[in-house]
Amino acid sequence: MLRDDETTLSYISSKSEKTRHITLIDPAKQDPETAAIRAMIAVECGSEMIFVGGSTDTPDEIVHSTCVAIQESLELRVFAASQDPNGNEESWKIPVVLFPGGAHALSPAADAITFMMLMNSKSRKFLIGEQLRGAPYLQKFGVEPLPTGYLVCAPGGRVGEVGDAELIQPEDVELVHSYALTASMYGFKVLYLEAGSGADKQVNPLLIQSAAKCDDLVLLVGGGIRTAEQAKIAADAGANWIVTGTLTEDAEDSDDLRAKLTSVISAISS
Repeated sequence: MLRDDETTLSYISSKSEKTRHITLIDPAKQDPETAAIRAMIAVECGSEMIFVGGSTDTPDEIVHSTCVAIQESLELRVFAASQDPNGNEESWKIPVVLFPGGAHALSPAADAITFMMLMNSKSRKFLIGEQLRGAPYLQKFGVEPLPTGYLVCAPGGRVGEVGDAELIQPEDVELVHSYALTASMYGFKVLYLEAGSGADKQVNPLLIQSAAKCDDLVLLVGGGIRTAEQAKIAADAGANWIVTGTLTEDAEDSDDLRAKLTSVISAISS
């Protein structure tokens, strides 16, 4: 759900002195109702965008059901806030964005999609193939594309394997800068540095600093970020947005999820 007369791209590109937070919900890891509950807790804690996706083989009907459940929950929160003199409707008007593993994982219920090129893939499939398959559906659905350069950094995890990526190593500072410049020259608006879902190491902050020098890109950083300290490292290095997913999946219950998200979001907002 977007604010009135606002695109998702303008929303994520809007200048902010603080690093903002995205919660990644993987539809394969829970049913749609549980996904919606987790997403609402994330927004309560200060998360400002919901990504839906992650797994490489999730059917589109599951992705769609998850998007619908989250959007309906956001709409209910907006309505409830409108009836409360102290309610803040705007805090619930945040975009639900597809983060797809391929052209099979699409939904017309999403506000936008990270329309990605896996720039360091050796496979044509992830450079242009999946994009060719998905573009006609996205046009039909009216889902806003966010032109995104996607770089998988070591250790890379499952996405590095499936995407046949030449992993960016921690010392590849100049290479990352070249990739960022290339993304900008292609006209991409977003650059995503990814260490891999559940990675045991986060993206080297020196790589983040190098990418951040290209200041006409919105810089997203995810993978391996589970603690406030790790999130703060990425934020201080220049990330505009921090993405966490495994943190949400690993929470023992709602209270644990609130505590973990509040800690991370407070750290990057300070």
